[in-house]
Amino acid sequence: MSEIIKRSGKIIGILVFMILLLTVVYDSEKIAGESNYYMEPGSRILREGDEGPDVALLQHKLRKTGFFSQKIDGFYDSYTREAVLRFQSENKLKVDGIAGPETLGRLPAAGEIEQITFTRGDVIALARIIHGEARGESMKGKIAVGAVVKNRVHSEKFADNILDVILTNNQFSSLYDGQAYKHFPSDECILAARFALTGYDPTGGALFFYNPDIANLEWISTRPVLVKIGDHVFAR
Repeated sequence: MSEIIKRSGKIIGILVFMILLLTVVYDSEKIAGESNYYMEPGSRILREGDEGPDVALLQHKLRKTGFFSQKIDGFYDSYTREAVLRFQSENKLKVDGIAGPETLGRLPAAGEIEQITFTRGDVIALARIIHGEARGESMKGKIAVGAVVKNRVHSEKFADNILDVILTNNQFSSLYDGQAYKHFPSDECILAARFALTGYDPTGGALFFYNPDIANLEWISTRPVLVKIGDHVFAR
């Protein structure tokens, strides 16, 4: 009987989560707001060593124009710098490997990049999971949890869309204990969802995350650890 009640509670939690996604109303300007931790794409000069969603957007733009073929991850590494150098050279700009206003102004607008389009439902669903799993974490920690969901979408081991990844049985405890839907996600969680969906991945490709102080699944501790951000360990 207790198992039936437990299972019924999980089903109810999923149904509530889906209903909220269908009925939620929010201010689109709020979702487009600026973060206190990362600048919005295009609002700072980018150079090697930088990281963030604005770097991911730069990588998308360089790929759109045929100058970048590496994984989009939001890290301004040597590959990104080399792509910027080649773009600047071909467009007769100052060749310094730094993405400043002149270089950014010659790249496509964000709206022209099909690969980073995502739905309102994707943003809110991901923001709810981020809120439920990582609302007490730093901005980077929030984005990292969102990145895990996005990474799963691109993995053959999981579903191929955000909502189905989230609703897969027993994947996110916050979906079953109500933390993902009892409260509307904060502005920061919504922004973190957008940044993760843009491609910024501070985990380096993680498919799993857990809090080592409370995790009670032995198998998760056997996964290769990539990084620890805040209270969460991120693993592949």
